[in-house]
Amino acid sequence: MVRLPLTPAEAERGQRLGALLRRARGERSMLETALDARVSPETLRKIESGRVATPAFPTVAAIADVLGLSLDEVWAEINRPDQGVESGSSRRSARESLAS
Repeated sequence: MVRLPLTPAEAERGQRLGALLRRARGERSMLETALDARVSPETLRKIESGRVATPAFPTVAAIADVLGLSLDEVWAEINRPDQGVESGSSRRSARESLAS
């Protein structure tokens, strides 16, 4: 299967998704989160870093569930056109970010 190159919008959404998951994970370890979601730690790392910008829906759903995020929250966050990607050092929680 040949993958088409990502559009700039897809790449941006992937970065937003990764930033959201990092914020929601907070101090929880990547390993613990990945195992609880039944995905590999490498998969979670790639999603959080934006290297996998378009992960499979069941993967996103499982990670969001473990982190206490609704899919509506995830969708709203990654599709906000006026939001820049936050750095991994942000101390704001995902829910605080959504409220702003």
